[in-house]
Amino acid sequence: MKPINVGLIGIGTVGGGTWTVLKRNAEEITRRAGRPIRITAVADRNVELAKQVTGGEARITDDAFALVNDPEIDIIVELIGGYGVAKDLVMQAIANGKHVVTANKALLAVHGTEIFNAAQEKGVMVAFEAAVAGGIPVIKALREGLSANRIEWAAGIINGTTNFILSEMRDKGLSFDSVLKEAQRLGYAEADPTFDIEGVDAAHKATLIASIAFGIPVQFDKAYIEGITKLEASDIKYAEQLGYRIKLLGIAKRRENGVELRVHPTLIPAKRLIANVEGAMNAVLVKGDAVGATMYYGKGAGAEPTASAVIADLVDVTRLATADAAHRVPHLAFQPDAMSNLPILPMSEIETGYYLRLRVEDKPGVLADITRILADQQISIDAMLQREPEEGEGETDIIILTHVCKESAADAAIAKIEGLPAQKGKVKRIRLEELQ
Repeated sequence: MKPINVGLIGIGTVGGGTWTVLKRNAEEITRRAGRPIRITAVADRNVELAKQVTGGEARITDDAFALVNDPEIDIIVELIGGYGVAKDLVMQAIANGKHVVTANKALLAVHGTEIFNAAQEKGVMVAFEAAVAGGIPVIKALREGLSANRIEWAAGIINGTTNFILSEMRDKGLSFDSVLKEAQRLGYAEADPTFDIEGVDAAHKATLIASIAFGIPVQFDKAYIEGITKLEASDIKYAEQLGYRIKLLGIAKRRENGVELRVHPTLIPAKRLIANVEGAMNAVLVKGDAVGATMYYGKGAGAEPTASAVIADLVDVTRLATADAAHRVPHLAFQPDAMSNLPILPMSEIETGYYLRLRVEDKPGVLADITRILADQQISIDAMLQREPEEGEGETDIIILTHVCKESAADAAIAKIEGLPAQKGKVKRIRLEELQ
């Protein structure tokens, strides 16, 4: 049978892994896809690298638009990332009737609605398994494997860099800054790690998870994003003493009046499987009404793990290339004319538990004042920890874990506590999820 011709744009880490795995497992992949899948052309600014990786087995160019405009190419694989030229290339490929496979979560989180609409009109597929959690097939699980379920929530460790940093801070008691430098030295963190440590990368992925889980348009601009840069080793230690671990979670939760879409450091009970995901690994926990909780775990980055997802998409597109567009799996799991208008809720409306660390004067009556403020906001205390002050030290830490309450109530209580004469500085607040 005639091979499917693929144009690969970007042959860096993931592109190189895609070439290697596709060549190594060509026979197996052909048996699965029903016809050979061949990368016949590669576009990369580094032409010499592209020639070296491909060994002269593909046409090489530094002009990516030559690939998207080539009538002989059936599928474009976009692996250059970013919002700029990548969007132009994807939209041009779609306009030319080509299917697209991409690992570009930023592009889809910001421009996904426009891209998916264009693909729908043209009758082509945009596949993006590699955009979320690397080699873990969580997109396929949400779109197909769990399609009988009403998804209630999903929570994921979906950024390996931040998980590595938090694991090292917990294991070694080091500061954020020192562990970040080590992560950069080991290659887990970029020279400019902003997207990772500020939670932006995780929010791109959480946006896509929310859209597929609940059948809502991609709305990255409405996600709440908080990174890990302000976490202190003392908070990780206190959380451990209370039976919790701190992870940067991407959370998508369905509520009657809308959807919670948020990324932030989160206390998770240490006995939960996801709390024990360490190092640069990823994991996504999904709760469906019929199946209960399911967890997907594995490498969220790297050449061959991510290539695994890219090639799985190539196989899917190859199988379905000749199918009627109306009978393919929809891009966001739900039929395009059946998408929900559930709004993304503002943070003031979200409901969760809280870890509060207060630095207060060590004197009588302080704790009574704090508990009264919490009671006035109908916030009940689940657990409390008070550090014994060192000899001669006039201040101490009080740690409070609350039961679930509205963020607006927690905001009001924190503002009043910070107004107490005995409270020193700001209250440290970290959200808490039981993930039952």
